[in-house]
Order: sequence, then C-alpha cells, then structure tokens
Amino acid sequence: MPKTPICSRRRFLQNALAGAATAALPAIVPSSVLGAGRSVPPSNRIALGFIGTGSHGIHMNLKSFLPQSDAQVVALCDVDAGRLKNAHDVVRKECGPNFKGCFLTGDWREVVTRDDVDAVVISTPDHWHVLPAIAAAKAGKDVFCEKPLTLTVQEGRVLSDAIHRYGRVFQTASENRSKWNFLRACELVRNGRIGCLHTIRTELPRGSRFAQPPHQAPPKDLDWDFWLGPAPWRPYCDFGRDRCHYQWRWILDYSGGQLTDWGAHVNDVAQWGNDTECTGPIGVEGHGVFPEEGLYDAAIEYEVAYEYANGVTLVCKSGTPSVRFEGSEGWVSCGWDTLEASSKEILESRIGPEEVHLRTCKEREQRDFLNCVKTRREPYYPVEVGHRSVTLSHLGNISMLLGRKLRWDPDAERFPDDPSANRMLSRAMRPPWHL
Repeated sequence: MPKTPICSRRRFLQNALAGAATAALPAIVPSSVLGAGRSVPPSNRIALGFIGTGSHGIHMNLKSFLPQSDAQVVALCDVDAGRLKNAHDVVRKECGPNFKGCFLTGDWREVVTRDDVDAVVISTPDHWHVLPAIAAAKAGKDVFCEKPLTLTVQEGRVLSDAIHRYGRVFQTASENRSKWNFLRACELVRNGRIGCLHTIRTELPRGSRFAQPPHQAPPKDLDWDFWLGPAPWRPYCDFGRDRCHYQWRWILDYSGGQLTDWGAHVNDVAQWGNDTECTGPIGVEGHGVFPEEGLYDAAIEYEVAYEYANGVTLVCKSGTPSVRFEGSEGWVSCGWDTLEASSKEILESRIGPEEVHLRTCKEREQRDFLNCVKTRREPYYPVEVGHRSVTLSHLGNISMLLGRKLRWDPDAERFPDDPSANRMLSRAMRPPWHL
C-alpha cells in the first residue's frame, strides 16, 4: 500500500470542514436515509461507501442510491472538502432530523478498508478509477464505477482480472443499457431484422479547446496532490477550476476527451448490437484535430474507423450523440431518446420468446447493481464489457496520436509487431502509486 500519510488528510478535512461533521461521526446511517420502503431491516441493507462526490457523484449516483430501500450510505470520500460537505448535506437532508452523521474522509483507502462497507461507488476522474476499484475488490467489496472505466488498456485488463480473481460484483456505470431505444435497436440487430449487419455509425460530442489559465496556489479546501494521484505532477491553475472537477475530461493526463467520455456510452451500444462486447476490432484508423495551444490536449474533432473480424465496420466521429446500424435489409438508428428504422415492419417487429433477449434493468444501473450484490449475478454492464468498450476509445486515441492505421489483436490485446503503439497501452504512475 502506498505510504502517503493518512493522518495529514484527516487534519486537512478537519480544518476545511470546521463546524461540519467530520470523520469522527458515527458510521451507521439511520433507516430514514433509505427513502421509500423503509421496512428493510438493517441486516439486509447494502452498506455503501462513496468515493468522489462531485456533481456526477451526487446527482447521478448518491441521489439514485439514497431512495433505494435496501441501500445504506455509511461513508463519503472526496479530496475537495467543499464537495464532501455538499454530499454530506444531501444525505442529511434525505435522512431528516434523526440523522447522526456518516464517516467522512479525503482518502479513499479509509473507505475500502472499513468493515462496515459492503460496496463502493466510484465517481472520481478517470485516472482515479482503477486503483480504488482494485483495492476494494481485494478488501472483499463489490464495486460500482463510473465510465469511462479506465485511462489505459493495461489498466482495464488488470482491473477485469482482479475483479474475477476476487469474485466481486462490478457494475460499469452507464444508463444506456437500460434505455428502451438502445435495447430495442440492439435486439432488432441481433435477431437479424436488418439482415446482415455490415456498418455501424456512431457520433459523439465534439471536444473543447481553451487558453492556458495562470498557475496559482490551489484552494485550501482542495488536496491538489492527492487529486493528481498517479497522474504526472502539474501546477494548479484556476479558470473556474479548469484543470480539475469537470474540465479534466479534455486533458490526456486524466482522460481521453469525448472519445472516451461519450464513447463509453455510445460505442458500448455499438459493440452490444454487434455481439462483440467481450472482444474488439482487428484494425483501427483515426484522424483528429487537436488543440495547438492551451491546457486541453484531447482531440476536438475526430473520425475513427474500426474493422471487426466478422466483417463489420464501425465509424465513430464527432457530431450529435447517436448510433446507426446498417444491414443488408435495412437500418435502425437511435438518438439519445429516439428510435427510427428504414421500415415500419422493422420498427414494429416482435422479438419471439426463443430469440435473443438482451440483459437489462429498466430501473437503471444503480438498481441493477444492488440486485446483483444480493444475487451475485453479473450486472448488465460488467467489468470485462466496460473494459472492452473503453478500449475502443483508447485505440482510437492511439491511432490519432500516432497518425497511422494500426492492426489490433483483441485476444492478446496487443498491436502485432508494433512496439511504439504497444508502449501507449500503459502509462507510468507517479510514485508511490502503482497497479
């Protein structure tokens, strides 16, 4: 375990949260935290620790888990003490007047090692997904982790292997597999309603560019060194906290731009419909436009073509989020909440009981995760699938950065006879962090 001192983080939080609840508060949240259906006894509730309590961590995850009658929030963690306090206030409000607090910390290691935590919910930036997830699995915790799942292909392989080695339940967070239109489109394709699938077209949002804001001291309530963690050291700069919180998405030290951020949603649907969700392409060629100056360095515009062994081509480019499956007898297309097809016959086709019915959960990924923690069933977006989906994005970024077409072996997860490309499948971590 890395030797970054935990005690200093406790003092950091105690100073920053002066007057607020701190890590010394009781770890058990009363049943009033559970929203509707309060009759589930405490012994049957799944105790959750939340790592990362920013806007997504609160609005997408904490507020989705809080109303579940079989979930219980026992710990919150964030390196930004202001965000940690906001999350604590959300839980306090849901609990009502009987709330007596929960465990608060700025160090995720203090969450994954707690005996009263059954599972962790990770909503950190991408470069901080894999290390706490692996540590949680080793500690016997199940894991719910935000997409895009990893920063590199190597991280994904190590993570997937660890989850299976320790027998943990793992949900990659994305609502797409619970959305009716994506499910319906993929079932139509998988059951041959558009004939022989030959082309998939996906669009993702365009990236961002911005000038370099001036360097300055980080805010007192932000542990900047711990926020960077395994990423290279960089001085803090503030233009609406541009480097951290939301805008890290456009910086390759922490993420892969829109190709990873939205690709983990939309290209996952492409793999789902193509029945390649546990493998990948055999070739990739990408072209992108990158910022010429400033802080952001992920692609602004991009077009990436992937070749699959089954003869299907996936073309992913910047545009309006959508996925379109094209076959020998028609096409099916989805926007974020829409579904269209080349004919009414395809659109209204009935999927028979003996045909392919894909795994889903209409109550979304949070409910599916809780169900699977109890049944030990694999969730609808398991770790290997999450790894394979974001690998598409990593391959696209590598091809764009190298400026050439690449061959890919999805079984070995290597570029055959291409040392320069293979070096980009992993990255060094800043000590003391390591896989």
